[in-house]
Amino acid sequence: MRRAIAGEGYAAVTIEGLAAEADVAKQTIYRWWPSKAAILGEALLEGSLPGGDVALAITDDLEADLRAWFSAASVGLGKPESVALARALIAVTATDPELGAALNERFASPIVRWVVARIAAAKEAGDVRADADAEAIADQFVATASYAALQGRALSEERVRVTVELLLHGIAA
Repeated sequence: MRRAIAGEGYAAVTIEGLAAEADVAKQTIYRWWPSKAAILGEALLEGSLPGGDVALAITDDLEADLRAWFSAASVGLGKPESVALARALIAVTATDPELGAALNERFASPIVRWVVARIAAAKEAGDVRADADAEAIADQFVATASYAALQGRALSEERVRVTVELLLHGIAA
């Protein structure tokens, strides 16, 4: 499934094609999965998604840490197969709320945890306002990376710089 998506994109993948590739009847596929979204969701839950495991050390430089995260996440988005998988992940999440929640927990939660920890450290250091909502900030990381995936492009250094500067402007102590 992942190979088919990387090659042709989510919209081009069909149950018939998956059955043919697996050398089984279409009914066999439907016996185990109700839709191609369910198949992909299971494949993603069992596999990995490039950029989904980005976690970096927390240093004394908030701006550098935030830029490093975006830059590391963006590396995966520069590869066509990663873009196709990320787009499919978004499509599955939009079409199946239960599966979407499981995928969100698998791929977005590590991002949220890292950002929340990084913002907590910045609050302790006095670099960020005490009322800054770390989870809302984390949502911006996920949203920015997701939008780049939907557009099929990696985040440029300039886009990362501007995004981090805007974010810091809004939460600076």
